[in-house]
Amino acid sequence: MNIEEISFQIIAAVGSARSLFIEAINEAKNGNFEKADEKIKEGHKIFNQGHKIHLKLISQEADENQKSVGFNLILMHAEDQLMSAESFGILADQFVDVYKKMSN
Repeated sequence: MNIEEISFQIIAAVGSARSLFIEAINEAKNGNFEKADEKIKEGHKIFNQGHKIHLKLISQEADENQKSVGFNLILMHAEDQLMSAESFGILADQFVDVYKKMSN
């Protein structure tokens, strides 16, 4: 598999995760906490898939016996999306907690 395909796998996974995190916040905002928790859990699971793919690339880059991954604009975009999704996950966890506390 080439670097572009791997990058698109990361983008697809973390993009789905980010969407789930946003959906979780909206569910919590509407008082649907069980559904919000499900979406958070699913989002973290899908995010971890993208993160594992990225970790393999980092390991490959660190292995002096492997060919360098090198610079690639699509990979850079994938990493940007990875970081964005991670931030959304952190914020979604916090927002859901705040909405839960506000409902009590």
